[in-house]
Amino acid sequence: MTDADEGRPAAGLSPDEAAVLAYEGRTWPGPGAKERAIREGLGMAPVRYYQLLNALMDDPRALQHAPGTVNRLRRIREAQRSRR
Repeated sequence: MTDADEGRPAAGLSPDEAAVLAYEGRTWPGPGAKERAIREGLGMAPVRYYQLLNALMDDPRALQHAPGTVNRLRRIREAQRSRR
């Protein structure tokens, strides 16, 4: 689902932002698999991935693009905050 004129996802996200949301929506087989996939598949360091992911959690474009994933991440974040 991309805007053919710009080659960007319809919600206005960059390709990297859309890929981060897609990766976050997947399940991973074991420890380290996700980080390895981030490095190899996305070509970015896991630290950068999580920085981008944290910013996307508050971005309305991300919510429009992947509401299930973003809402799940927001619930997890809120649960962690309430435990502190």
